[in-house]
Amino acid sequence: MSGALVAVVGASGVGKDSLINFARDSLAGEVVVVRRAVTRPVDGGSEDHDSLTEQAFAAAERAGEFALSWEAHGLSYGLPIAMEGDLAAGRVVIANLSRAALPRLVARYPRALVVEVTAAPEIIVRRLAGRGREGGDDIRRRLERGAGFPLPSSTIQIDNSGDLDQAGNRFVALLRDLLRQPA
Repeated sequence: MSGALVAVVGASGVGKDSLINFARDSLAGEVVVVRRAVTRPVDGGSEDHDSLTEQAFAAAERAGEFALSWEAHGLSYGLPIAMEGDLAAGRVVIANLSRAALPRLVARYPRALVVEVTAAPEIIVRRLAGRGREGGDDIRRRLERGAGFPLPSSTIQIDNSGDLDQAGNRFVALLRDLLRQPA
């Protein structure tokens, strides 16, 4: 595959979706953002995703419709196999991924670039509380979940504790560098 796969990972509440959307808006038509399938109803307060029932997700998985799938937070997530067409065409493809799925990602896409988005713990707590989907114990579990996931040594970290423009511009600069590389 001649394209570049950029896997964006990080704890819930660090602003992965905000960073990805910033890049999509800044680089419209130049990058492809993968739309995940998730076994969670669409609710306006979460990422833009394809909502599947557990049964429909399992059937899609059996049919080979996902390039990669995993479970986290009691939900199932999948990246559509169609993204491989974009990679084969030499495009820069961005996917929001769980850190727990990184070993499978690296096994299937050894040249994938991992970008870990971070934020100060107090910022994450405030963001998660603002979403209104989790209570105190759930927020604490989400914060603790990130410990212990090994990241590839080539992982690039972007701190998204402050102004989105600052972290977003750093992410866009990284993507522009990838876009300049020959396929």
